[in-house]
Amino acid sequence: MALALVVPAWRHFAPVQAELGWAYEVYRDCIERVSALAKGSQSELYVTQEYRNGKGTLLKLREDGSISQVMQGLSKPDGLLAYRGGIAISQEGMGNLPVLWMHGRRISTLLLGRSVEQLASDGRYLYAIEDRTSGRLLRLDPTTGRIDILRDGLNEAEAITACSNGQLFYTEKIHGWVKRLNTNGVDEVIWSGLNQPGFLLCDEHGLWVSEDATHMARLLLLDKTGAKHVILDHLRSPQTLLRLASGHYLLSEQGRNRILELNRS
Repeated sequence: MALALVVPAWRHFAPVQAELGWAYEVYRDCIERVSALAKGSQSELYVTQEYRNGKGTLLKLREDGSISQVMQGLSKPDGLLAYRGGIAISQEGMGNLPVLWMHGRRISTLLLGRSVEQLASDGRYLYAIEDRTSGRLLRLDPTTGRIDILRDGLNEAEAITACSNGQLFYTEKIHGWVKRLNTNGVDEVIWSGLNQPGFLLCDEHGLWVSEDATHMARLLLLDKTGAKHVILDHLRSPQTLLRLASGHYLLSEQGRNRILELNRS
């Protein structure tokens, strides 16, 4: 009985560990339900709080440490993206909910989706993916307003990312895998055995994935050579990884209500 109590406590309080060559520190603390991150056109940092039933908020964090509320009334805002001079915001709440676009002082609807999580853009299209059984991968052409369903019948597909070479990758959380989207309609599993993969980022280092698990979650990197790295371990429900510069990132850790700053040393 004593051992049964000790193991969960260790899993709960185990400190985050970084791979050799990487270092992290706490960037911001005490932001409840912190989820999505994005940089605005003036380098301001936007952050969401992932509350349900219209209680979610969009915050702006300033360099002096102050925080202001920019938007409220959101339902599980779980995706942010710097998009066409503004910020695109997804909602994972129940029902058909809008993906919003905040540009200047205006807020517009880009598309409607059900349980939309991560957003991505390749410079031309906006991609949105739905986290539900029989979820869809949607593509918006902003010049025409046309919305195409690229994939249907996905199972808990939480993440989508677009690489500079045109490749698209997405996750299906329940299967623990990452797939490459192929033009022939047969998508390839390029990474499996993951523990609830919840966010993807493609950059010059390779393909990043965070595991949205309550305990012992990881931030992983599949580098350009095909080698797999555990960059951070012992995380609690990590969410968005935001690239600031080469080897410099912010990671929201929802399970500890904080944002970590990650640097390649």
